[in-house]
Amino acid sequence: MRSKLFVPGTRPELFGKALAGPADALSFDLEDAVAEERKATARIAVAGFVGSEAALASRKLMIVRVNAPDSPHFAADIAAVARDGVTLINLPKIESAASLRAAVAQIERAETLNQIAQPIGVLVNIETPRALANASEIASAHPRVAGLQLGLADLFEAAGVERYDMANVHAAMFAVRMAAAQADVFAIDSAYADLHDEAGYLAEARMARRLGFIGKSCLHPVQVGLANKIFAATAAELDAARRIVAAAAAAPDAGRGVFVVDGRMIDLPFLKRAQALLAAAERA
Repeated sequence: MRSKLFVPGTRPELFGKALAGPADALSFDLEDAVAEERKATARIAVAGFVGSEAALASRKLMIVRVNAPDSPHFAADIAAVARDGVTLINLPKIESAASLRAAVAQIERAETLNQIAQPIGVLVNIETPRALANASEIASAHPRVAGLQLGLADLFEAAGVERYDMANVHAAMFAVRMAAAQADVFAIDSAYADLHDEAGYLAEARMARRLGFIGKSCLHPVQVGLANKIFAATAAELDAARRIVAAAAAAPDAGRGVFVVDGRMIDLPFLKRAQALLAAAERA
């Protein structure tokens, strides 16, 4: 998931265009992009599209960001979108393991009622100071958690933290990435609101990639190509990964748990990273 494009739930005329575009994942938004009086309309439109023949036939990841669990819209959102065709439900404003488990329980009930064939994973937003402090517990709270999504706007703005100071960004990214790594789930980077600041978007994306994030959120199609480029593995990286995997396959025959590839000592953590890189490239 190099790129995850947010699609407002109130803009059904954009759904097909997004599906035909280059984003790896589409995140249909029922939360921030939808005014209070249009929540029900957006919910119906998104539920209809993700269950459509075109969406079901697509290889894209289908994500729906629902409203917060403590909102009056959460139960209706989950009842509508817990359906075949949805890869992940994106949960905002989760701040504890207990709140995560309660939200998942509601998803499970909706799946039973809707007779879902494949259980839906959960992508959890880390976007408040309390959520950041509890990120590792949240990530490990339930097997349904597939990944953590950093939300820098909510995290920084309310606290008066400067977004354009890359030291601040690095600190938040590192904390989320380590929490995700502890739970063995992925981390995906935050959206970037300034659509005209390509340099700023790229700077955050490059830092996220160096920290092991799998991709970055996009608020507009113009950002999708940037994310795809930054998070795509290079030919050299793929060649190195193939050499590591091949050497590991030969190592047990020689009785070696540690082996040398390209002059570097390689053991299990390096092998796991190489395998993950090749698997991600294959999916892309």
